Amino acid sequence: MASTEDFYAHLRAELQGIREAGLYKTERVIATPQGAHVRTTDGREVINLCANNYLGLSSHPAVVEAAHDALRTHGYGLSSVRFICGTQDIHKTLEQRIARFVGTDDAILYAAAFDANGGLFEPLLGEADAIISDELNHASIIDGIRLCKAQRWRYKHNDLADLERCLKEANEKGARFTLVFTDGVFSMDGTIARLDEIRALCDRYGALLGIDECHASGFLGATGRGTPEYRGVFGKIDIITGTLGKALGGASGGFTAARQEVVDLLRQRSRPYLFSNTVAPAIVGASIAVLDLLEGSTTLRDKLDANTRYFRQAIRDAGFEIKPGDHPIVPIMVYDAVKAQQLAARLLELGVYVVGFFFPVVPKGQARIRVQLSAAHERADLERAVAAFRQAGQELGLVKGAAQ
Repeated sequence: MASTEDFYAHLRAELQGIREAGLYKTERVIATPQGAHVRTTDGREVINLCANNYLGLSSHPAVVEAAHDALRTHGYGLSSVRFICGTQDIHKTLEQRIARFVGTDDAILYAAAFDANGGLFEPLLGEADAIISDELNHASIIDGIRLCKAQRWRYKHNDLADLERCLKEANEKGARFTLVFTDGVFSMDGTIARLDEIRALCDRYGALLGIDECHASGFLGATGRGTPEYRGVFGKIDIITGTLGKALGGASGGFTAARQEVVDLLRQRSRPYLFSNTVAPAIVGASIAVLDLLEGSTTLRDKLDANTRYFRQAIRDAGFEIKPGDHPIVPIMVYDAVKAQQLAARLLELGVYVVGFFFPVVPKGQARIRVQLSAAHERADLERAVAAFRQAGQELGLVKGAAQ
């Protein structure tokens, strides 16, 4: 029988194998608030192109002040779960504001968006039911589905013909209820789900439709209401999960928004909700301020859109291959994991903070730099970043004949 020391030796060997394959991930430490520019712990000021801070609200003065106000009026933490003594008036206010913003009856807050997905499926569906999931859905959706006893189907990414195959098979197997679930926006490619067409298919087969809006809420669509607004089906989605940790302030916390019956049952049976501490009052107060900003003006959303259109064209003109699309996630394809890390390291030396993504985060042979644009970026930031990409790409032999 193996000893405990054998176990730790096994872990060391696993870690060494990850390093030798060029896949070892390291954490860079910053010493400033999140923003268009950050300072690393070695004192280097860099342009930040790898945060989910789409609207630049992570350190927005009005958001920070609202967090301070909530600290003063509602304290630091609740030391409790919601149903015991962890619900404050501001939690109920935020839930109603989220529901109004995304077009549903009600919403329920979670400590993290991962928990929102993790606690969604098991309370609602059982062995007699079916869940049909896009093959590239986020890990939290995959894990949440694994906890549920419903029958499972996966359809090819954004492939409506394959989705219809799954719907037909679920019907033929006599599924009581069928839920189709997809990311609204897929985080590695910036692909926007064909939600209008998916809604039509679900209606044809009597299926429910749920989406994860983590990379859409607050900025996708004409007024930032997300993928449903972008695809013309606002108010027609059965279940919406999302996060407060990206565009909506960038702290932490997640939500599920849906019909009243869904939210009510989740409050009774969703384990991450029942057994996790309440979202901190400072986050709740700041999130209400975020919604005030977004409902009052589309200025930030419009600036983000302009930044996205500029950068996508400029980085193509510099000779790089990117995944097509309209989203502020801009995957710059390198394909080789080691090269992706080398490019990220050289860009940091040139004053641009990006991260290489590679297996297992993306499939083998699909390594990339994932740029994420923000309304906090000025045009000068983006021009400087593109120039750095061009220089580093030429040095590493990734681009040739790039525009000067």
